[in-house]
Amino acid sequence: MQHVDIPSMTDFNKLRAVRADACVSIYLPTTPITSEIGASKIEYANQVKEALAQSQSLTDKRRLASLESLLTGLSDYEDFWLKQARSLAVLATPDRIWTFRLANRLKSFVEVADRFMLSPLLRSITFAHTAHVVVIAESKVRLIEIASDIEPFEVKVPDMPKDINSAVGTSNERISSNSSVRLTQYCRLIDSALRRYLTRPDVPLIIGGNEAMINAFRSVYSGNNLIGEIVNAGLDRANPTEIGDLARPVLDRFYERQVADIRSRFEHLTAEGRTTTDIALAARAATIGQIDTLLADMDEMVHGTVDETTGAVSFGKEGPDTYNVVDEIASRVLANGGHVLAVRKSDIPNHQSLAAIFRFRM
Repeated sequence: MQHVDIPSMTDFNKLRAVRADACVSIYLPTTPITSEIGASKIEYANQVKEALAQSQSLTDKRRLASLESLLTGLSDYEDFWLKQARSLAVLATPDRIWTFRLANRLKSFVEVADRFMLSPLLRSITFAHTAHVVVIAESKVRLIEIASDIEPFEVKVPDMPKDINSAVGTSNERISSNSSVRLTQYCRLIDSALRRYLTRPDVPLIIGGNEAMINAFRSVYSGNNLIGEIVNAGLDRANPTEIGDLARPVLDRFYERQVADIRSRFEHLTAEGRTTTDIALAARAATIGQIDTLLADMDEMVHGTVDETTGAVSFGKEGPDTYNVVDEIASRVLANGGHVLAVRKSDIPNHQSLAAIFRFRM
């Protein structure tokens, strides 16, 4: 079982605002297999040594000792290391430490600057792998909740029909003789119950059942978050974990479509002068709140600084006086109400470090 801590956007914004003499960002791949976690512990210990070495010139001995205590203390927390996912993020200042166990696989790296390196966390936020699956059969209706930090589980929905016969009944001869009408009536009642329970339109919904039931539900569903289906006549007999395993590929395809749609929009707006893959131009646009959507490479490090007022970029070598410029651009886009997706370089037009769509032509 993976143990995952998904940072909320509130968490992200608080971390984005942190400034300190030494902000340590450590990311490393881990494993949920407890017998194999030793390699990750060794990697983390080496990263801590590197982070402390980089921090020596940034803070005094007292605060350096405090930072060391926080980072090395995590190494000795055995129960923590026995409950891991696929990656670990450790963010620390001399005053406080944050940890996030992540479901996606990240590359190993360390950065020390006056702010945290946060773009790897964005992928966990923007692709959270959270969804609901409504499984509909004539004999029962179930709603399964899926999240990356817990096992899938069934949710009890108030006023949800128990089955088709108790919901629609069989006394009406016209309805009884028309299976299509019965299914539609049944699905309307299901939709009514879901509408009162599913109050977050940003959480995707997946429909599962036989083809006739799926078509009936699609025809009456009143929400805008239905992203796909699991065509399986025996799904009503599956347990929540099995349903979760079938739903995750549907979620993956949904996220792939999101990225593809942004790429298509990028290509369309390029002719209007409303896009860029140039880091310096994107930094200026992000600073004045002109970027609507940003695709950012979650793995690449582009060292430098971005002027707080003008957005002018000064590229430089890795060191305590520089940070990841793309990460800073992403933070400014979010601060100005823009939309950011942390993706792989292969997802970005022309395999650049970033791709930005402007709100209007520069």
